[in-house]
Amino acid sequence: MRKNVVITCVNDGLKYYFEAGTDLFAVAEHIKPKLKYPILGALVNNELQEMNYELFRAKHIRFVDITDAVGYRMYVRSLCFILIRAFYKNYPDGTLKIAHSISRGLYCEIDGHNKTFSEKEVAKVKAAMQDIIKQNIPIRREELPNDDAIEMYKKDKQWDKVKLFKNRKLMYTSVYLLEDTIDYFYGYLAPSSGRISNFDLVKYHEGMLLRFPKQSNLEELEEMVNEEKMFGVFKEHKQWAKILGAENVGSLNEMIRHNQISEIIKICEALHEKKVAEIADDIFSKKDNVKIVLIAGPSSSGKTSFCKRLSIQLQVLGFKTMMISLDNYFIDRDITPKDEKGEFDFECLEAIDIELFNQNLLDLMAGREVSLPKFDFTLGKKTTNGKRITALPNSIIIIEGIHGLNPKLTPKIKNELKFKVYVSALTQISIDNHNRIPTTDNRLLRRMCRDFRYRGYSAMETLKRWHSVKRGEEKNIFPYQEEADAIFNSALLYEISILKRHALPLLNEVPQQEDAYSEAMRLIKFLSFFADINEHYEREIPPTSILREFLGGSSFKY
Repeated sequence: MRKNVVITCVNDGLKYYFEAGTDLFAVAEHIKPKLKYPILGALVNNELQEMNYELFRAKHIRFVDITDAVGYRMYVRSLCFILIRAFYKNYPDGTLKIAHSISRGLYCEIDGHNKTFSEKEVAKVKAAMQDIIKQNIPIRREELPNDDAIEMYKKDKQWDKVKLFKNRKLMYTSVYLLEDTIDYFYGYLAPSSGRISNFDLVKYHEGMLLRFPKQSNLEELEEMVNEEKMFGVFKEHKQWAKILGAENVGSLNEMIRHNQISEIIKICEALHEKKVAEIADDIFSKKDNVKIVLIAGPSSSGKTSFCKRLSIQLQVLGFKTMMISLDNYFIDRDITPKDEKGEFDFECLEAIDIELFNQNLLDLMAGREVSLPKFDFTLGKKTTNGKRITALPNSIIIIEGIHGLNPKLTPKIKNELKFKVYVSALTQISIDNHNRIPTTDNRLLRRMCRDFRYRGYSAMETLKRWHSVKRGEEKNIFPYQEEADAIFNSALLYEISILKRHALPLLNEVPQQEDAYSEAMRLIKFLSFFADINEHYEREIPPTSILREFLGGSSFKY
């Protein structure tokens, strides 16, 4: 006779008893948790599990739908699998690549077909997806010996996955099946295609754009936004990675195993320097007008290092550079706006003394002496050190701050006097053809390493803050990225393999009882795909590298 196990349902705070071996399907059917949308999976002791997970010991369970961050990822991954199934059902000789996020969706490229997908072909795939969803087909996961999985991918000519799984040290791995389509995803999927309801698929450039719902509202799709400049940067860097032979993690791992990573480090760093120099040249070509360079970008994009490198390149061209931090223009703490939770909102534009900031810039450009403010974060007030500065005729002012691209920051400055640069880590490498690497993961790993090294924060503290950081970026940074005159991609092809050695020990310290544990486990699994780069090669990273801002060893002062 099977024993009973006690289950604590976090959704309603109640305890339940079930026979050992009961799966989450049966638990959900009995409890009927009140979620807004269909259940996609559950956090079991803060670790994500699929609905066929069986219970043999006491557990805390929280069922999730699309409104939860982990449920949203399950929805998007499952939608991608439905797209993959629909595509290969209609175009078995083509190769579908889920390349990167753009315009609030996922851009998908097609190789081996006609390269450019027509409206009619996109509509055909979309109709096939709708049919798969209507049939509510089970999405099955099977555990196989790693070598067997590799053989399966060889037969299916998924060479990107063959390369990827050769590096994995695990005896077993999982494969997903949707009818006779096999694939792999580094996160869990929904139990069946019918739980994925709302989406769209539209022609976009040469390929397709997969659109999905808002996390807060399943009935409403994310609004498409114009991101043509960003698309161009992604395309350029993806092509560059392809030329280098490192467009996916499997190929990068082969280079690491064959001791070719030293060359990759040198090439990546040289490309960064070339791109910084090109931006400096662009500014120089407008020297008769441009007096101010405004630099913005999301957290951990390497803005500070970029500013310093750009300053050097501008000095090479004969400019005298002046660096101004927007942080010194905060209004006094007692009049700082508060957010919906009643906490100080330091990231809103209204937290900046825009009047003083604009007047200082106008005075400097007019050749007048200016006493710049210094914000005292302990007192919560602006102070001054009494030092007065004057801009020379060949001076150019470099300003770093999250609002740099927002026209409302500099309303008194004529547009022709400003040059705007957007900096972000736009990851150009993918895990494989169907598993992209979100740019936010790249930046999160950077921030985790920097927070620990320079601020004494644990990985758990960084993970807890990350949601708030992303919310501020969505509101204050991303809407203005297309305002940029230049976009600098600070991502380095090799960097996640370097960050791995620094981030893993921090992630392993996140306690299981914390909500951040599920995210820590996801990142640990993500990092497991990357081959290690040893300390010898890390020492080859130059002291002016963007990566040194997060790992230490930089020759710049921060």
